[in-house]
Amino acid sequence: MLGSAADAEDVLQEVWLRWADVVVDEVRDPRAYLVRVTTRLSLNRLRTLARRREDYVGTWLPEPVLTAPDVAQDVELADSVSTAMLLVLETLPPTERAVFVLREVFDVPYAEIAEAVGKSEPAVRQVASRARTHVAERRPRTSVSTAERDAVIERFRAATSGGDLQALMDVLAPDVVLMTDGGGRVKAALNPISGRDKVLRFLTAVTPDALELVPVWLNGSPAIQFVVGGQRDGVGTMLVEDGVVTRLFLVRNPDKLGAVSDEVGLAR
Repeated sequence: MLGSAADAEDVLQEVWLRWADVVVDEVRDPRAYLVRVTTRLSLNRLRTLARRREDYVGTWLPEPVLTAPDVAQDVELADSVSTAMLLVLETLPPTERAVFVLREVFDVPYAEIAEAVGKSEPAVRQVASRARTHVAERRPRTSVSTAERDAVIERFRAATSGGDLQALMDVLAPDVVLMTDGGGRVKAALNPISGRDKVLRFLTAVTPDALELVPVWLNGSPAIQFVVGGQRDGVGTMLVEDGVVTRLFLVRNPDKLGAVSDEVGLAR
């Protein structure tokens, strides 16, 4: 819903505090109550985040979240937390985003969603239809199996780790786009970089000699953690389409790397 683990934790903490003050016996449907409260608090937070991101330095990327490998087995869940999908959800207005997530990811009944967002059920059905159309128009159209995707990501990691430029070229699409998020805290490209040659030149220029690439599971798929001098320097996720990497997402903003170091990640 929020694209930020830290903000999600803040919302859940507030939900918990409100639930602690509730007389449980007076709540007819605890699940519906919690969905409604969580949704409304998330909508309030989304509006605050929208204003904050207007002043964000450089490209904004969703916060990477450590996930267990079993998340990839749940195709809908893995897709909903992928970096590419979270970027698509960022293009939706807050209410549209909330309705889409509740309906398409969690299969919440329309009547329950209507109570959560403060709209009539017919209006919510219209919002859901509009959201599905918007997402379908903007979401990546991947045509690879999970096994092929994982193999391509491993080829990328091996080529980058070994400094094999030809192998790296082979795994990148000609029109690959690189997005880097430093948030003004660390060095990063302020705008997306398009084209295989430009992306390779950028990666070659900024890669330190002592870089270590550590495999990790983030946002429902294999990813890479960049370690320099024993310290985490950033993480990379990617979108694989037709057997090659079409999008690279590199997050270096230290404020966004907290959820990567959790001992327990998001699981099914």
